[in-house]
Amino acid sequence: MFKPIRLITKVPNLDYFRFHKLCFALSIVLSVISVVSLATRGLNYGVDFAGGILVEVRLPTKPDLARMRADIGALNLGDVALQDFGASNDVLIRIERQTGGEDAEMVAVQKVREAVGRMFGSNVEYRRVEVVGPKVGAELVLGGILAVTLSMAGIMAYMAFRFGWRAGAAGVIAIFHDCLTTLGLFSVTGLQFDLNVLAAIVTIAGFSINDTVVIDDRIRENSRKYKRMDFRELINLSVNQTMARTVVTNGLVFLATFALVTFGGPVLFGFSFAMLWGVIVGTYSTIYVAAPLEWYLSNRGKTHAKERAEASAG
Repeated sequence: MFKPIRLITKVPNLDYFRFHKLCFALSIVLSVISVVSLATRGLNYGVDFAGGILVEVRLPTKPDLARMRADIGALNLGDVALQDFGASNDVLIRIERQTGGEDAEMVAVQKVREAVGRMFGSNVEYRRVEVVGPKVGAELVLGGILAVTLSMAGIMAYMAFRFGWRAGAAGVIAIFHDCLTTLGLFSVTGLQFDLNVLAAIVTIAGFSINDTVVIDDRIRENSRKYKRMDFRELINLSVNQTMARTVVTNGLVFLATFALVTFGGPVLFGFSFAMLWGVIVGTYSTIYVAAPLEWYLSNRGKTHAKERAEASAG
């Protein structure tokens, strides 16, 4: 029979609480930066949310973006944004919503195609043309907010039912921290926020709570086994006991998402970049945010010790 490969053969004995105040401060700083950036800069919404026209073209040669911007801007179609997208000869053209409905949008698309054709001839590949109206964009924004809110509410209810309200509250705070800092990262960097990134945020919430459930399950098991152990030491023990699983599982997810960021191409970049950040911050928040918060919510272990004593007496 084959023996399982273990990267960590012995249970480590690390004091994760040693740096929890520093980590709390770091999380607060990241959260404040995210909130300020979201309030002042906002998100660079993709056409999925903001509405408008998006045209992705592959040109025969590397373009002069400044000249292209000037020529397309001369069409008087409103704000025009051009950016490199993938290869050096791939360009993403974004134009603001047009007044006049669908007919005006189609006319704008035709004008852009004619302008690009005049600059680069007929050997132009139109890889994507999307038109999204403002009503659809607004509905998608509301739907995205509702999806994240409902997922957090469901997670908190599950955690509270299985492990108690303290574990549920700590888990949801950690998830909120992960989702907020992911939004802040996209706001600060100006990367495009679209439906793929929204899907990544919901995935991050599930990924983060998965680690939290594993640790809380071990805490519950150890609470029955070590009835006289200090709650802080019990949490440290539980985190150490699950560290081998955390390293293997999260390490493999990190390698997969890193490969997607590096080789996945521009279409998947937003999703994979958000997931890469989510793996890092989700692992960090599970150990250094959720676990210490549960200790604080139990009045530094006093409430938990009382509950265990009552359970033993009963």
